[in-house]
Amino acid sequence: MLDLIIRNARIVGQKEVLDIGCLDGQIAERAYNLDAPTREEIDAGGHLVSPPFVDSHFHMDSTLTYGQPRYNESGTLYEGISLWGEIKPGLTIEDVERRALLLCRWAIARGSLAIRSHVDIGDPALTAVHALLEVRKKVSPWLDLQLVAFPQDGYFRDPNAEALLAKALELGVDVVGGIPHFERTYDDGRRSVEALCRIAAERGLMVDMHCDESDDPGSHHIETLISMTAELGMQGRVTGSHLTSMHSMDNTLADKLLGLMRENDVNAIACPLINITLQGRKDTYPKRRGLTRIKEMMQRGINYSMAHDCVMDPWYAGGSHDMLEVAHMGLHVAQMTGTEETADVFNAITINPAQTLQLQGYGLEVGCNADMVVLQAKDPTEAIRLRAARLFVIRRGSVVSRTSPIVSEVSFMGEDALTSFSVSELH
Repeated sequence: MLDLIIRNARIVGQKEVLDIGCLDGQIAERAYNLDAPTREEIDAGGHLVSPPFVDSHFHMDSTLTYGQPRYNESGTLYEGISLWGEIKPGLTIEDVERRALLLCRWAIARGSLAIRSHVDIGDPALTAVHALLEVRKKVSPWLDLQLVAFPQDGYFRDPNAEALLAKALELGVDVVGGIPHFERTYDDGRRSVEALCRIAAERGLMVDMHCDESDDPGSHHIETLISMTAELGMQGRVTGSHLTSMHSMDNTLADKLLGLMRENDVNAIACPLINITLQGRKDTYPKRRGLTRIKEMMQRGINYSMAHDCVMDPWYAGGSHDMLEVAHMGLHVAQMTGTEETADVFNAITINPAQTLQLQGYGLEVGCNADMVVLQAKDPTEAIRLRAARLFVIRRGSVVSRTSPIVSEVSFMGEDALTSFSVSELH
């Protein structure tokens, strides 16, 4: 007796629709016209069935604080950091938890079942750390939440950061973070990368650093991050987030850094919605986009992801935690409109970030966790183009969210009769 069968599922790489059988939280069978008793059955109707979306870079402690205590009128990264500094002293565990749980509900309804969230460890009480550790526990039946110990005010710039980061890791935070470009000097930034990587290596943890989130072409702390990856044997466990300075640096240096990233299996994360909002603020015209070189990363085989980063916080006024919106913006800004490029962008919000987070049991093969999303689209390209409705979101073989298909009615050329059609039928 299966727990769930998804009928008529269209999976990338399969010529025909098939059925997916789930048992005990895992994918137990994949077959055409699966003949087995089941407790529940849903019909995907020939629509795309994908592994769930993965947001590999987010800030859950600051989410949904937009307008507190005031708005970021300059729209800059540094005014956002200043605003967050004003918010932090008034944080309570209850408030952080309330906002984070609401964001998680939004994410789950949109098919995101794994999130890596950076959590600021600069508060002496570690309020956000305690709150998000509790949130991680509460949402675990529906969503995998991975936490990064993030010294927002600089590992060396903040005199309390070293002790607070160590305490956060002892409490159970999963990943070591950093922000080398925010240290007082470039050398301090380099030393912070070295120190934080050694902490992670000693504890057997992954590293994910806000790295070179700047328009300065001379900011290339990713070089030190790559060097430490090689020295400490941490290939596959290290991630450089943002890397926006790579947009501004000359091709010779960028080419060298991309080659070293590929050689040492360093992951990259771009945040299209936020990177193009915050970067280039001091430019008149021509105006830089500020998104890192994700097209070149794809071409070189670097594991790159696209992430949401912020939703309604001091840095970004928009967002609803829709990873298809992230992909849609990313392919436009990176000019990844070739057929293979657009399809690969879908990987940047699914299988690529799953690899970065080292998620176990991710995918649609037999034996994988029965986590998936049914999208009102025929393929990944159409899913991005339409920001397709998430018809069903499935976690461990149970349907946790349902959305009715989007249907439009249009009157053609004054005719009285209305023609109804599914949005995904328009090509």
